[in-house]
Amino acid sequence: MSKLVAALPMYDWPEVRGEIDAQWVRLRDAFRQRGIDAPETMARSNRDLLPVPGGIRDGAGKLIAPDPATLPPDEFDFRQLWLSPALLFGQTCWGPMELGLAEHVQVVAQPSYDAFEGGQGELYSSALVMIGDGGPSAASPEDGKAVIPLDLMRGKRFIFNNPDSMSGLLGLTRDLEAIGESLDIFASRSESGGHRSSIVAIAEGRADIAAIDCQSWALAQRFEPAARRVKVVGWTARRKGLPFITARTTPADIMASMREAVASVG
Repeated sequence: MSKLVAALPMYDWPEVRGEIDAQWVRLRDAFRQRGIDAPETMARSNRDLLPVPGGIRDGAGKLIAPDPATLPPDEFDFRQLWLSPALLFGQTCWGPMELGLAEHVQVVAQPSYDAFEGGQGELYSSALVMIGDGGPSAASPEDGKAVIPLDLMRGKRFIFNNPDSMSGLLGLTRDLEAIGESLDIFASRSESGGHRSSIVAIAEGRADIAAIDCQSWALAQRFEPAARRVKVVGWTARRKGLPFITARTTPADIMASMREAVASVG
């Protein structure tokens, strides 16, 4: 049994669990072909994370997270996953990376977003969505630059998934700053806990606008009925997408083999 942990939680909607599992099987088998002791299945809750008696510590011995075994077993704390010394392969967002996670992990690779409107190679953007009015949605610009409809946004209730999210908050913040504006254009700001929840809140009239990363927006169009009641009114600028990561202590030869494996499965 592997003593390592893997997870692909960022787009793991219930409706696509089979697709995510299949993605992991392809990666797992490619890893194993290269001599990497990849776990059979992925972690999807705190109970799947390996215990770390005394808590998780950084390279200097400073406590940075509690023992995963002390957390609610049915929940899934992504930060615990990302900081786990047993993390072989996971996925995070550049928001947490820029806010301190980067010093505790290593980037293995960047996924491709070519399959999604608003994506190009390793770059992705977020769709700015509001309640639908029967008109067409705004298409993603070919040049990948931000399309910020200030006239539609000003004075509206903004909802975002998480405070450290690049796609849901930080990217839009930077695009607004680039044109001399800020989040102060909104009448209010609130946190939903997830992109899907933000879409539902807009459809139900509890919020007016959200930034939804292009892959999550594609998932919502497939599986979330509330997405039919909202429309795209703009786009954030393209930025690097959600990186695949491994623990800070993963050896360089394993890193090299994983990068080769990821490239081989596409």
